[in-house]
Amino acid sequence: MRIALCPGSFDPVTLGHLDIIHRAAGMFDQVVVLVGTNASKKPLFTSRERVGLLRRTIRDLPNVTVDSYDGLLVDYARAHRATAIVKGLRAMSDFEYEFQMALTNRKLYPEVETVFLTSTAEYMYLSSSLVKQVASFGGDFSAFVPADIVEDIRKKIRKDDKK
Repeated sequence: MRIALCPGSFDPVTLGHLDIIHRAAGMFDQVVVLVGTNASKKPLFTSRERVGLLRRTIRDLPNVTVDSYDGLLVDYARAHRATAIVKGLRAMSDFEYEFQMALTNRKLYPEVETVFLTSTAEYMYLSSSLVKQVASFGGDFSAFVPADIVEDIRKKIRKDDKK
């Protein structure tokens, strides 16, 4: 069985993320969308909330599951017998960072390959940070995220504004 991990912070999940997840689901027997913690980012949603949002948005994909993990990605890959790590690329700046990570992961766990999927043109500019910025200023971000999580983001932004 070919198991792929699709790691990210997904804070929140965007249509660009879903594009990569759907495409990976067509390439592998099983895909685990893995919510991780990025120490350099201040998350809007907790890890548990992000897992819940993702589960709602991928429920139509029978070979995709969602999990969270706070350790080294390769340790999770080894423990779950993953053969690939799928990463979406939007621009050359993404590639430089992801290439460095891929080489590090290969050194730590040679049995896993990193597969890069380029973003489709309509999502090349899209990021979770952009969604949060537009939402925080009251802009319409609904074209950037799955419809069934728009209200979750609005509520979370309003709640954070009250702090």
